[in-house]
Amino acid sequence: MALASAYIQVYGKLPDVFGRIAEAQAPEKFTVQYLKDLGFASTNFRALIPLLKALNFLTAEGEPTPRYHEYRNTARSRQIMADALREAYGDLFTIKAIPTEADRPLIEGKFKSTHNVSPNVAKLMASTFYALLDLADLSTESPAPVVPPAKPAIEEVRQPKPEQPKPEQQPNEKARPTLHYNIQIHLPATKDVEVFNAIFKALKEHLLD
Repeated sequence: MALASAYIQVYGKLPDVFGRIAEAQAPEKFTVQYLKDLGFASTNFRALIPLLKALNFLTAEGEPTPRYHEYRNTARSRQIMADALREAYGDLFTIKAIPTEADRPLIEGKFKSTHNVSPNVAKLMASTFYALLDLADLSTESPAPVVPPAKPAIEEVRQPKPEQPKPEQQPNEKARPTLHYNIQIHLPATKDVEVFNAIFKALKEHLLD
């Protein structure tokens, strides 16, 4: 949690200060000179700058934050201040969700023990907190950011692959033996054609047919 230690002695003027912040144009940098320009020239108001940083109205360099600009919308300024207090003084809201004047002794004691300060400083811290509390509306909270519903995951529908027809298995056939004949003919050494005709005729009749 958190418990801001920044305080301002002129806490009674905080409504006037934040009223001017809402009315005036936001500066590029919130400085002591800008405080003077707003009409708060006393050195007692210089402690306002650390307080604005603790409330996240200013960056560490003193530049206005989005919260500073949102506070200038007077329709939402009390809600913005409530958000800032819950963030900067979170430890106090564990004591009481909506602190009242009756809780002041407990709150002063919390400042004293947490920051190890004197009773007088703890009283100033508590008084600063209560002055800011008057500028806030704790009955409402900032709406949570709308989160779009997650899109349902689209599962890829995989079509089953058609089964490939299995090749028909042919029954094993026994290989038939093949016989090869090698016939050699020795022709006689003759020039008589009739001899050759007779040999080929005999081959045709006995072997080919």
